Amino acid sequence: MDKQKLLQLYDINLDELIKYSADITKKIFDNSIEACSIISAKTGQCGEDCKYCSQSAHNHAQIECHPLVDLETVKKTAESAKSNGAVRFSLVTSGRRPSDKDFQKILEMVKIVNSVNGLTCCASLGILTENQMKELAGAGCVRYHHNINTCRNYHSQICTTHTYDDRINTIKLARKYGMEICCGVIIGMGETRENRVEMALELAEINPDSVPVNVLTPIKGTPFENYFDKITEDDIIRTMCIFRIAMPEAQIRFAGGRSTRLSHDNQELCIKAGVNGVIVGNYLTTTGVDVEEDKTTFAKLGKVMV
Repeated sequence: MDKQKLLQLYDINLDELIKYSADITKKIFDNSIEACSIISAKTGQCGEDCKYCSQSAHNHAQIECHPLVDLETVKKTAESAKSNGAVRFSLVTSGRRPSDKDFQKILEMVKIVNSVNGLTCCASLGILTENQMKELAGAGCVRYHHNINTCRNYHSQICTTHTYDDRINTIKLARKYGMEICCGVIIGMGETRENRVEMALELAEINPDSVPVNVLTPIKGTPFENYFDKITEDDIIRTMCIFRIAMPEAQIRFAGGRSTRLSHDNQELCIKAGVNGVIVGNYLTTTGVDVEEDKTTFAKLGKVMV
């Protein structure tokens, strides 16, 4: 579908747009909602200058930083995630890429996560080298997460320490070594409606298995700390629909910001429209939704968390 057609759909009556998106979802997917969980295995002191991020050393957010966690913490957190219904568990580290020493420890973590019955390991470790990506896949990492964050045309407004193509090339490396791709965005960072459609088309070209959609949570101490009015709830719902239309076979996943930037009723509308994945538990430096609350919501909508 081309850009002009998506822009036209973006502006149609919201009920019609939700139905259009929901009909596409029903043709391809069943009533399940896939749950994944993450651990912030290394937090803060990142050298990249992403304006949204509380972990950037260029910003001044007050967060609790910590070096790479120990193996026992990973095991306990993974087991807890499984008990909460997660089927995927992702190791997430701050920084451009892990040091050689940390990376070797992360390879051990991958094996620990995969040893938890019913869990598969994902990772989000930044812009890895080719050799690191090869080793990660060899250790048993099934899926690599690396967001584009925004569209190509808006990337320079978000970050200057790495390029949009750095991100694309990282995704290509992960795919080269056989890993599935989890690639999404953050909306509400001052982008236009046209930029959101461009995100949908660029993601569709990448063809990820999972598309986590974050809504910016403005954090004090970051350049975007006052960006509460950069996106409406109506636009969030419309964006979710457009992503489903552009990527009919991808898992569209609720990620950060859904509970703070969307009413409960509008979260339900997004699920009806085609959101069929969710991150359970907390995020990196922000809190998530209680898993029992999610299960209740899904049951109300005739969905089952798997």
